[in-house]
Amino acid sequence: MFRLAPSSDISERDLVERCLSATDQAIQRQAQRQLYERYKRAMFSTAYRITNDYDNANDALQDAFVAVFRSLNLFTFQSTLGAWIKTIVVRNAIRKQQLESRFVGIDEVTHDQPIPLPDGLTGAELDTAIRTLPDGARTIFLLAEVEGYAHKEIADMLNISEGTSKSQLNYARRLLRQRLHNDYQ
Repeated sequence: MFRLAPSSDISERDLVERCLSATDQAIQRQAQRQLYERYKRAMFSTAYRITNDYDNANDALQDAFVAVFRSLNLFTFQSTLGAWIKTIVVRNAIRKQQLESRFVGIDEVTHDQPIPLPDGLTGAELDTAIRTLPDGARTIFLLAEVEGYAHKEIADMLNISEGTSKSQLNYARRLLRQRLHNDYQ
């Protein structure tokens, strides 16, 4: 049986082409498996941060990769494959959360203020504090601060206004400041 080279040795373009054009179904499945193995950890991490739930993150990841393989022929290499997959994962994770009804109403929009981190704060403690945020605010915080999406991109993904995205980010920052200040004085 013909075996593909290890996933790390195959370029994104070659891997996509093998997933799409392999005439032997076993080779095509092996290429799909390599694509999944290459991206599953990073994409699960993204889904988990958004859903804050292990099972929902796994569901979002599974649904996302089904969508990836169904629409892989539409991928045009205008971005990296990872960025394209991440967009699909983010949308699936958001769908799992049903965010439309979970945004907290904030009338004021404040200027971006960095969150002062207490001395000795670990990454795990910061992650725990982020997970305590309300779903909508947490999702926008993660999309903006961790994933690097712009407010317009977030607004388009979530079908909300840019103002809502900005206010939710500021709300999340304010809550984190309070929680970090109270918990780590």
